[in-house]
Amino acid sequence: MKLALGPIQYYWPRDQVLAFYEAVAQSPVDIVYLGEAVCSRRHEVRLSDWLDIAAVLRDAGKEVVLSTQVLIESGADVTVLHKICANGTFMVEANDMGAVHCLEGKVPFVAGPHLNIYNLPTLQWMAALGLQRWVMPLEMGRDDLALLLADCPPGLQTEVFAYGRMPLAFSARCFTARHCNLPKDDCQFKCLDHPDGLLMRTRESEEFLVLNGIQTQSARVHNLLAELPAMRAMGVDVARISPQSQHTPRIIALFQGVMLGSTEAALANTELLGLMAEKPCNGYWYGKPGLEQVSPRAMPVPV
Repeated sequence: MKLALGPIQYYWPRDQVLAFYEAVAQSPVDIVYLGEAVCSRRHEVRLSDWLDIAAVLRDAGKEVVLSTQVLIESGADVTVLHKICANGTFMVEANDMGAVHCLEGKVPFVAGPHLNIYNLPTLQWMAALGLQRWVMPLEMGRDDLALLLADCPPGLQTEVFAYGRMPLAFSARCFTARHCNLPKDDCQFKCLDHPDGLLMRTRESEEFLVLNGIQTQSARVHNLLAELPAMRAMGVDVARISPQSQHTPRIIALFQGVMLGSTEAALANTELLGLMAEKPCNGYWYGKPGLEQVSPRAMPVPV
């Protein structure tokens, strides 16, 4: 099983992004997804910069995948989409059907978690279009995944979002700008002030959601570190970590240690809890509400 690092979900300054990927180049991660998948107004790093970063990571032995934007809102977004799909060097993660149509029948591609592949006929249809790897939708549980893996098209790789705040929804409205009483077209790039998103709490002060521009995330951190051995046994090919502004290289190392068997999952998980931005959750994996934290010992293993 391989380890992947998903695209940065947040808006970080250019120097922080470059320093981040310098560290990633030295990390044991196998696959790196690059690009702006959330908001086209985020211009600290442009497509030409992403391609330069991709070349450096490729030379460091990483498999590089360029991620497309999830919500296409303008003609300029379409132009960037076509440039990504026609880059000619790196594989592309399609995060909307427009990207799929740009790639189908031309080059192999990755289906991102936002394409909502929930059943075998959809998976088979996508495989016929050139799908090489698919990322399980965040809400899908392990039992449903096991059913798909039992009849998965030959050679098709499966990837699971295993760590990070879950991207739940996208909107044409920018919630971060609205929170600051600013219009979306004059947001003053307030997302730069929140390197891990803007936490929302209920009236009872319980963490609820995270605002990240036009994206809404879970407040709690989805964590399947303890499930890595079971995922491998099921036939999962890749586990994905979503970047956070602090401690990502150490998080990668903990996942790698558990995958190689050099670190006990319980010990790694104890350390991981101290590196999280908020409390952990894993409910979706067990078919429960996503914000729940379920003990692996409390749930039977699917047959």
